[in-house]
Amino acid sequence: MIQQRTVLNVADNSGAKSLVVIHIFGGSKRKYGYLGDVLNCVVKQASPTGQVKDSELVKAVVVRTRKEYKRQDGSYIRFSDNAAVIIDNAKDKNPKGTRIFGPIAREVKNKGFAKIASMAIEVL
Repeated sequence: MIQQRTVLNVADNSGAKSLVVIHIFGGSKRKYGYLGDVLNCVVKQASPTGQVKDSELVKAVVVRTRKEYKRQDGSYIRFSDNAAVIIDNAKDKNPKGTRIFGPIAREVKNKGFAKIASMAIEVL
């Protein structure tokens, strides 16, 4: 459950270290984002040699959440942190980084981000 002003870790090597959510796409009154949702974020910390810079506006997809997420089969999935992967734009769905760190949820692949799922070490 991600909302405005939530601080997210970055799960790729695009150069950003932390993001702050400013908008959840999917409707004007949408308050929360879940696994596989696209967000509009601001880069709060970034590596000086990375592709993205401080205070840059980026689009990101949520790959891990601390709040448990109920699946269709009745099971729940929960992670130890809130993390996102920076993408080029919402239509192409290509990640800016070349590596994905840590496990990601299966819901990310189901929502069309197959390239992120294929680059990840583990899909849960």
